[in-house]
Amino acid sequence: MSLMKFLFAVYPYICLTIFVVASWIRFDYQQYTWKTDSSMLLSKKSMVVASNFFHIGILSIFGGHFAGLVLPHGLWLGLGISDMTHQWIAIIAGIVFGLMCLIGGAMLWSRRMFNPRIRATGRKNDMLVISWLMVTLLLGLSTVPFSIGHANNNDPSVMLALADWVKSILVLNPQPELLEAVDPIFRAHIFFGMTVFLIFPFTRLVHILTAPLSYVGRAYQIVRTKRRAA
Repeated sequence: MSLMKFLFAVYPYICLTIFVVASWIRFDYQQYTWKTDSSMLLSKKSMVVASNFFHIGILSIFGGHFAGLVLPHGLWLGLGISDMTHQWIAIIAGIVFGLMCLIGGAMLWSRRMFNPRIRATGRKNDMLVISWLMVTLLLGLSTVPFSIGHANNNDPSVMLALADWVKSILVLNPQPELLEAVDPIFRAHIFFGMTVFLIFPFTRLVHILTAPLSYVGRAYQIVRTKRRAA
């Protein structure tokens, strides 16, 4: 088996299987570890900017990847969005939210790396996961000049090849040959992105799966002060 076939036809299923099974096992048997492990109480400096930039950026990037790579190609065309318009939307959104995530992530990485209180109370894999996410992000931003070059030449073939490869994985018919013609930087970004799913169940990232979205629409709480009668 060639390395290309292993990385882009076998490795995705290894990552997805571990992601699902290990997350399930951890949720069932280690629920007390299923939390954000927030360290804001130890150091609040710049955390509002860092946390908001990072979370808004990374969630938007994930949503953009899902919309661009998973949703059917015909859907975009049906909405009147051509392949080149789609590519430019992806480029602009990637730059905006990628830079937001980079600024916030760099602040969080520096805080975890150089703040003595955070280093003393953090887990070993906390530094691993933030570093891995930042490398994945930097590789993603490094693809932008290549995508701009493709767009300037009216060539959406790489974007379509990436989307077709993702869909081939999801329908259990992997086609690694679709990635042979794309620039190596895209393949590197994909490898690091897949590995995020591999390490996901063993880190604080699991809190994403149980984000308290219902809190936004919760019923109002009525709080009354209890006073002694005179």
